[in-house]
Amino acid sequence: MFKFLKRFRGRKLGLDYQLKHGHAERGRTGMGESVIKVTTRTVAKHIRDGNVIGEREVLDKKVTTAFVNDIVDNLIAETSAFGDYKYHDSGTGVGGESSGDTALGTPCGEARTAGTQIEGGQTYEYKSVATHTYAGSFAITEHGLFNAAAAGTLMDRTVFSAINVVADDKIEFTFTIQFSAEA
Repeated sequence: MFKFLKRFRGRKLGLDYQLKHGHAERGRTGMGESVIKVTTRTVAKHIRDGNVIGEREVLDKKVTTAFVNDIVDNLIAETSAFGDYKYHDSGTGVGGESSGDTALGTPCGEARTAGTQIEGGQTYEYKSVATHTYAGSFAITEHGLFNAAAAGTLMDRTVFSAINVVADDKIEFTFTIQFSAEA
């Protein structure tokens, strides 16, 4: 690898080569366009008898390829499907997140909870907040945000250390995604 870098030091590499090998200039997509920066945050608050007894926070995981494809499809079709990304689901799967995820690893099997959608503290910040009350005991280790109450497209899957719930425990999930244009 060092020979390669030495061999090309001082030469300007073509953009196609740079993109293929991860050396493109910051903000370049290969089409001369700027890049939109996407950041995510998932917070899960464990609530028992009205008191928060634990919390998990996970930053900057992956949005799914299916969600990115849905963005393009919706821009072309001019539909209002973006407003449908509000259905929170949770599960017990422990496999790592992947941009290729289309579902939770192991859903807990309870109905998804529709979240309240709000604009965050910044105009480029979307939040969906939902509180799910569990009917049974689970070691909740994952959260997903979908665009339908059943099946649908997964926007984001987040894995975290277990939150052990029993019947009537609640978890308040807050999913935040920020879209900011690169300066």
